[in-house]
Amino acid sequence: MSSGYIIAQVEVTNPAQYEEYKRWSTEAIQTHGAEICVRGGAVQPLEGSWTPGRMVVLKFDDFQKAKAFFDSPEYLRARQARAGAAIMNMVAVEGV
Repeated sequence: MSSGYIIAQVEVTNPAQYEEYKRWSTEAIQTHGAEICVRGGAVQPLEGSWTPGRMVVLKFDDFQKAKAFFDSPEYLRARQARAGAAIMNMVAVEGV
């Protein structure tokens, strides 16, 4: 069975409010058994015109669990806390 990943690119627009999102998203991540592979840290674009900002990569047991995480009640609470605090681009990706 292939792992599933969530990859997110975030532009934080309200750092103080974003801290609340991080608190609730951490709880959701733990509840759903995801592994945090990347969360913040240095970013160095290598090719193209991409300016990624803050990056997050989460690993789940499978693709379905990665997709289910997004609509879970736990992550919905985090998304509500993030409203107006960041611009989020997020995808679920099936691993190999």
